[in-house]
Amino acid sequence: MQEMNELTALDREFVQDPWAVYRRLRADGPVQRVLAPGGIPMWLVTSYADAQALLADPRLSKDHAGVRELFPPGEAGPYNSPLAAHMLNSDPPAHTRLRRLANQALAARTVSRLRPRIEQVADELLGGLPSGPPVDLIEAYAVPLASTVICDLLGVPAVDRSNFRAWSKAFVSAVPPEVVRDAERSVMAYLTALTDAKRVTPSDDLLSDLVHISGQPGQLWPDELVRMAFLLLVAGFETTVSLIGNGLLSLLRHPGQMSLLRSDPSLLPGAIEEFLRYEGPLHVATMRFSTEPVPVGGTEIPAGALVMISLLAANRDEARFTDPHVLDITRQDPGHLAFGHGIHYCAGAPLARLEGQIAIGRLLTRFPALALPGGPDEPGEPAEPGELHWRGSVLMHSLSSLPVRLA
Repeated sequence: MQEMNELTALDREFVQDPWAVYRRLRADGPVQRVLAPGGIPMWLVTSYADAQALLADPRLSKDHAGVRELFPPGEAGPYNSPLAAHMLNSDPPAHTRLRRLANQALAARTVSRLRPRIEQVADELLGGLPSGPPVDLIEAYAVPLASTVICDLLGVPAVDRSNFRAWSKAFVSAVPPEVVRDAERSVMAYLTALTDAKRVTPSDDLLSDLVHISGQPGQLWPDELVRMAFLLLVAGFETTVSLIGNGLLSLLRHPGQMSLLRSDPSLLPGAIEEFLRYEGPLHVATMRFSTEPVPVGGTEIPAGALVMISLLAANRDEARFTDPHVLDITRQDPGHLAFGHGIHYCAGAPLARLEGQIAIGRLLTRFPALALPGGPDEPGEPAEPGELHWRGSVLMHSLSSLPVRLA
């Protein structure tokens, strides 16, 4: 009990400003035991080299059933849901089969084909933003853009899209168990009905492609199809919202970098990579557990331990990056882990990058006076970290809101 009391708690304060905690943990080594939300002891990896190695280490399993068994009774949260048995929470050979089928469907819908539609959505949203009082770019821009694009891609009817924000939030944020259960029932019922409809009347969308993949060994079963659709919807939505919001915040806090990007839009692809490194959309990688003892930096993680790999900390590791806490959109060696590494590398990374480029680039062009609230024309100073709030999640690194002045 005394040992447990001495472990660092990954609490609300940690979510809002993790860097002080990471400095303290790293001083003691690249992997430390911590208390995850709910008071559950886990191992937290913070160094780049170890994070990269462990993300691809088969001794760390992602099997959802194995993860669930290591949580105390009633504490497994989303891992108690049947929806948790998706591609991201699986190991080979199951993962290999599911990833191949997902890649097959995604390959038919190249990212370049989506550019005109993403540009159209961004322009329509920007045209509807008020130029007067501060505007929340998360709710007014990032959320509707990301939800429209992923729902368009999957073939979710427009009238049904408003539900997905609440459902998605329940699975990636700290919410009461009953909220997760309600969202689970609603998502499963909806996606089951939607995939059944696509089977009868397919349309030109990714979900119809997944439903009708044929002639391939190891086809998706109906329950696997529902879980795949759920994963693509949530991952495609949440990561993109975070990338847009975090990237814009990074620029707003660094006006010199914003001016540089405005003066040379060709820097935008590299800037997106720097946003992903500097203030990535995921805080920690999704849960893993050790199937055997794993040596890490002079410490041994025992078998049967829950392991969290901090992408956020790895991407600002001084042993890997020069001046890691400095935002530099001209950085020549991104090499970040924001989308993971190994067999679970994010399948939607090209789409997220494209959405980020279009969303941020068009916003900067449309509103040359974009700034955080405050400044010479208003009382007060530009917003600082303590005035901005990150969502209550150790998984997602995502702002609750981002108020800005457009003019």
